[in-house]
Amino acid sequence: MATHTTSPKVFITGASSGLGEALARHYAAQGAILGLVGRRGDRLTDLAATLPHPHAVHCYALDVRDALALRAAAEDFIARHGVPDIVIANAGISHGVHTEDAADLPHFASVMDTNWMAMVATFSPFVAGMRARRRGTLVGIGSVAGVRGLPGHGAYSASKAAAMTYLESLRVELRADKVAVVTIAPGYIRTPMTDGNPFPMPFLMDADKFARKAAGAIARRRRFVVLPWQMGVVACLMRRLPRWLYDMLFARAPRKPRVSERKRDAAPPKP
Repeated sequence: MATHTTSPKVFITGASSGLGEALARHYAAQGAILGLVGRRGDRLTDLAATLPHPHAVHCYALDVRDALALRAAAEDFIARHGVPDIVIANAGISHGVHTEDAADLPHFASVMDTNWMAMVATFSPFVAGMRARRRGTLVGIGSVAGVRGLPGHGAYSASKAAAMTYLESLRVELRADKVAVVTIAPGYIRTPMTDGNPFPMPFLMDADKFARKAAGAIARRRRFVVLPWQMGVVACLMRRLPRWLYDMLFARAPRKPRVSERKRDAAPPKP
């Protein structure tokens, strides 16, 4: 049976590390009741134990690509506390990929399934309830990388472009129902995902600062926000570049290492 409380209720995917963990810590400090989803159950449990009100945290260890498991987690949270006030589809992965290498095809699929399709599956169990009560906020984490296609980032750029276009469609669909849809497009944020990037990351922002800024944008029901703001300027410039100039400038841009390259670099030297 759902409980009645004035504490905000927030459901977050990808909460076991990075942006999701930072958002969980921020909302926990505000006294929120949390539903946290992540693949690593031990990390979720450890995180919950460090939050101010661990009894108000419900952990769901699952892969967001499993839509049935995700729906079961959502329904469990609703049964306990009612429809959440905020749902944040944050789970995401990134791989450097080469189209010509057949071994990279599964990485294209997993990135798209995690970054875009799982976002749809995250929101799906909550939309009807939010529509019925005519309030609620759905938040999707996009990326500046989705503004233009970055070389070597074909899977990630495509998945984030798909996610942000989907969020725009959903925002218009739900406008009459008073349900907000917020798109947050991070630039470079200091997380495990960016730790392995072997190239300069301008305007790098700490995850806890990102969480504060993102929560502010969510509270104001902003339609679209880039964090940090300097990357918003960069994104606008990238979007306006004519294709011939964009191609020339970015042809030699640094690329994210592929999975096989990271494994090779991490391997011990042969005797």
